[in-house]
Amino acid sequence: MPVPEQPILAYARALVTSDPDRFGRSVFARMFAMEPAVRELFPAEMAGLRTSFTDVLVHVLDAIPAPDGHDELIEFLAQLGRDHRKYGVTSEHYWLIYEALLSEFAFAFGPRWTTAAQEAVSQAMMLTTGVMRGAAESAHDPALWQASVVEKFRITRERAVVRLIVTGPRPNFATGQYLETQIPQWPRTWRNLSPSIPPNERGELEFHVRAVPGGRVSRSIVNDTEVGDVWTFAQRHGAMRIDPTRPALLVAGGTGLAPLRALLIDLSRYVDAKPVHLFYGAQYPGELYELGVLKQLSATNPWLRVTAVVERTEDPWWLTGATDPRQWGLEVRTGKVGEVAAAYADWSDRQVLLSGPAPMVFHTSLRLRAAGVDPDAIIHDPLN
Repeated sequence: MPVPEQPILAYARALVTSDPDRFGRSVFARMFAMEPAVRELFPAEMAGLRTSFTDVLVHVLDAIPAPDGHDELIEFLAQLGRDHRKYGVTSEHYWLIYEALLSEFAFAFGPRWTTAAQEAVSQAMMLTTGVMRGAAESAHDPALWQASVVEKFRITRERAVVRLIVTGPRPNFATGQYLETQIPQWPRTWRNLSPSIPPNERGELEFHVRAVPGGRVSRSIVNDTEVGDVWTFAQRHGAMRIDPTRPALLVAGGTGLAPLRALLIDLSRYVDAKPVHLFYGAQYPGELYELGVLKQLSATNPWLRVTAVVERTEDPWWLTGATDPRQWGLEVRTGKVGEVAAAYADWSDRQVLLSGPAPMVFHTSLRLRAAGVDPDAIIHDPLN
């Protein structure tokens, strides 16, 4: 009995997933061959971008034949179109990528590239590039805006605080959101950073950055950023917010405290906010650098309670001069911050916000769900 032929878009998806990096390389090579100047819009190292590109293709080829979810697909593609303005992508470039995609699919399909296959794949790629192009053309916010570094100080050998002042028009972002950020040491390379203070009329920005292992941009921020550097920002993302009419649980790991700190500062405008319990964790006591600020916030806002959590009770040799976190009079516990928070009390009535390294957020979410917290009540930014 003959095996039924695979649906066209499912086959196209299988061709991409069989070797995503090869497929991505070939598509970009075709586009750069058609228009060599386009290569200058992209970073020198494109491995991560190719991965994101093929992930989007797989998602599109999954979503188009699905019986529902098309509104979400359109908004997803529209957001991508708005995001890609930061690369200098114009309407003409979308036609280039469409042609490159169609050429690569024709090659990959081989003898199966029939009239029906060409029509189905063409419509899918036209939808993808068309929605992105239309969203980019209709976007109202500026594609890029800038801020100048006015202060930088090292907290530890791996952490730094950077303060900037916006130059030009004030940005439009909400407290708790994160921003696509480019530093001058790494042009055309973008990273997501969360401001640690709410947006204000003075155009002040503050970021807390940890030099993650293998993180070239984050390490450059900590080691190389200087006063006068101009940072460039693009789109804002994220939906973390605190509803002041509901009690909240906040769990932060390391510099993941930044967006929660901004939200707490913003929430301090409400004298009658509901109870908020923040668990602030780090590996060593000396890395709990924000306890002084949190102590001040809790002293002036009776709705806020802070528990510090450390995985180890003693600092390593390289954390010389760090202050003892117990001096602030806040509760200090030992363990992993997510485990301590989940076991501390019944949080089933709370809105929950998590921020920090992806493994910490993932495992904290699992712990809280096992402890009876509604998964829909747990909010965090996408895990990378």
